[in-house]
Amino acid sequence: MSRALSPSRAADFMQCPLLYRFRVVDRLPEPPSPAAARGTLVHAALERVFDLPADQRTPAATVDLLPTEWGRLVEAEPELAALCEDDRRDGWFADAARLVERWFTVEDPRFLEPAERELYVEVEIDGLTLRGYVDRLDVAPDGRLRVVDYKTGRAPSELYEGKALFQMRFYALVLWRTRGVVPTVLQLVYLKDGQVLRYAPSERDLLATERKVQALWSAIERAADTGDWRPRPSRLCDWCHHKALCPAWGGTTPPLPDDAATRAVDPARTGVALTVQDAD
Repeated sequence: MSRALSPSRAADFMQCPLLYRFRVVDRLPEPPSPAAARGTLVHAALERVFDLPADQRTPAATVDLLPTEWGRLVEAEPELAALCEDDRRDGWFADAARLVERWFTVEDPRFLEPAERELYVEVEIDGLTLRGYVDRLDVAPDGRLRVVDYKTGRAPSELYEGKALFQMRFYALVLWRTRGVVPTVLQLVYLKDGQVLRYAPSERDLLATERKVQALWSAIERAADTGDWRPRPSRLCDWCHHKALCPAWGGTTPPLPDDAATRAVDPARTGVALTVQDAD
C-alpha cells in the first residue's frame, strides 16, 4: 500500500473531506473547465518560452506559442478540443494571450534562466511520500533558491493568503528535505491582476508545515479506516462538480468501492481527469 500526498489532494481534504473522497476514492470523472484548461495552456507557454534564446523571449513570441501548446494538450487529452471550438477560438486565445502579456509586467524572462521548469519533487518523511510539480525553480549563483508558481486567477485577500501559501510551503518542505537548503523566497505570480505574493520561509515554518501535513495525513487515514468522509459546506460548493451527490445539499453519496481504504491513501492514482484541474 502506497502512502502518498500531493499539495492539491491535501488542499482537497482541508476544503472538504468528501471532495477528497470523490476525487481519490471514488475517482469520479470531472470534465475540464474552460478556465482550468486555459490555465494549463498558459502554464505550458510560460514553460516553453525559456527554450528560446534570451533576447527572443518577448510577449509576442510567447503568445505565438499558444496554438502549438494547445495542440499538444489536445493531442494528449482529446476531450479538451470541445473547449476551444471554431466559434470560440479567437476569444479563447485572446484571453490566454492577455494572461501571458500580464506576466511580462511583473517578470522579464530575458533576464531569467530557471534551473528547473515543471520540476517533479518527492521525499519520504516517516513513511509518507510527499510529491508534486514546481512550476519554476530559480537558483542563484550562491545557491539560494526561489520557488515560483503561476496562478491564472486574482491574488487572494490577506484573509486567504495563508491558504494560498500552503502549497508553496509544501514544495519548500520537500526541497529542504531533499536538498538541505531552505528556499529563500516562495513566489506566487497572479496573472489575472499582475500581483505577486512573496514569502520568505524559515526552518521553523517548514517544521510547522511538516507537522501540519502529518496531522492531515492522520486525519485522512482515520477517514479511510472509518469510512467517515463528512462534507464541509462552504461557498466553494457552487463550483463543485459533485454537489448533486453531496448529502449537505440533499444528495446521496455512492457506495464506497471495495478497495476504498487502499485508494484513499494513494492520491497519485487519480488519473488524467485531474491534470487540467490542478494546473491553475
